[in-house]
Amino acid sequence: MATKALFNTVVNWFIRQRIDQIQNFMDHPIETQSGVLFSQLYYAENTDYGKIHGFSSISSYEDFTKNVPIVTYEDFEPFIEKARQGQRDVTWPGLVKNFAKSSGTTNAKSKFIPITDESLEFCHMKAGKDLISIYANNHPDNQLFTNKNLRLGGSADIYENFNTKFGDLSAILIENLPFWVEITTTPSKKVSLMSEWETKLNAIVSEVTTEEVGSLTGVPSWMMVLLERVLSETKHENISDLWPNLEVFFHGGISFKPYREQFKKIIGKDINYYEIYNASEGFFGIQDQHGSEEMLLMLDYGIFYEFILMDQFDPNNLHAIPLQEVEIGKNYAMVITTNSGLWRYLIGDTIRFTSLQPFRIKVSGRTKHYINAFGEELMIDNVETALSKACEATNSSITDFTGAPVFMQQGESGAHEWIFEFAQQPADLERFTDVFDNHLKSVNSDYEAKRYNNMTLKRPIIHVAKPKLFYNWMAERGKLGGQNKVPRLSNDREFIEPLLQMNA
Repeated sequence: MATKALFNTVVNWFIRQRIDQIQNFMDHPIETQSGVLFSQLYYAENTDYGKIHGFSSISSYEDFTKNVPIVTYEDFEPFIEKARQGQRDVTWPGLVKNFAKSSGTTNAKSKFIPITDESLEFCHMKAGKDLISIYANNHPDNQLFTNKNLRLGGSADIYENFNTKFGDLSAILIENLPFWVEITTTPSKKVSLMSEWETKLNAIVSEVTTEEVGSLTGVPSWMMVLLERVLSETKHENISDLWPNLEVFFHGGISFKPYREQFKKIIGKDINYYEIYNASEGFFGIQDQHGSEEMLLMLDYGIFYEFILMDQFDPNNLHAIPLQEVEIGKNYAMVITTNSGLWRYLIGDTIRFTSLQPFRIKVSGRTKHYINAFGEELMIDNVETALSKACEATNSSITDFTGAPVFMQQGESGAHEWIFEFAQQPADLERFTDVFDNHLKSVNSDYEAKRYNNMTLKRPIIHVAKPKLFYNWMAERGKLGGQNKVPRLSNDREFIEPLLQMNA
């Protein structure tokens, strides 16, 4: 035990040294971002992409915006395919060895995001260290390295393709983790790299129940599935009975709002919760304040940020602004230039700034993940805030949900149709619906206008899902575990129709 305590003290001291560097980019954000942009332009000027777009002649941000177009994955895919086939110096110097395969949530087509050595070390790995550094700085008495971190990744298959590999981001990261991370995490690398979800879940439970777990890292929905399975196998009443030293859950991938009360209940005591904002394309944000709902935008990971106002978003005429021009409270689509060789890449996420000194953000949704069938511009953060209020008012909690429009027919008003899978169902579904509807009106004036006298939108239509409806639907689609996400909002009925059929 003394050895563990000494190890915890030493690692904590070492990891907290990064705080000064974080403070530096907080104090000098624009200079930091300028350095990121121009160092990468210089580094990549002799790549195919650099030659096409004249990187060597770019000497200002204005030059950059004129020379380099804003692109979607579909625009950029031909260059990625060349790199995947083993061609060197396509969009980044040298050979890109790894690609993170992601189907995304708005497109069934697989995406292959380049993971260069630079992005692996100076973005993804650096972010992991920073997360621990920030937490350790906020909680000097932490015991993170006295106990194990339970990590929950996605599908771990890694496939060879010419001279390159592709697989889930979590598999690529686990393959490249330093030894000291491996000895402080559970489950083992062997189990983490198993493929089939149900087999893997059973193996994880078998391993982690014999460990002293002090922290959790993963996507809330899948972590909840794992913890429920752990309780089922161990017959404990709550997780803190099994792991009394559990102190923090590092979570990301989806909003934590619908899950917060469920985690409090299943864990059985108060712990710390820290949100992260990471994706295959990069690691963007870390909650840097205890108890906050904001994340610090990480500015020195080799990612240059630009932003497109969502109320001016026109796919045929995209205009981005740099960090120094953003405003608090507005929804922006995020555009990134990264050390993985992505150049002015429209990632598909939308964020909202909550602070400009330093730059802190909240994720507000997706550029394609909203409902705007009637001009209501309903974003995911509106929905999650309203759901939180409805659950609070009716003593209920939600596991999963999705929503879609019901289009106008024969002079009838339209509506929003929802399927909610409850962990704890409200005694009065009508009251739940009213609170949900009224709070949507209070946070979204466009929705409120469309709901006026039921002229455009009628009252929400709500269905209660069968237990495990969403889990079974995701299983049918081959999307269990890891970074796979239930599509929360859609502007059509692609997702809700098969769910309604399964629920019938």
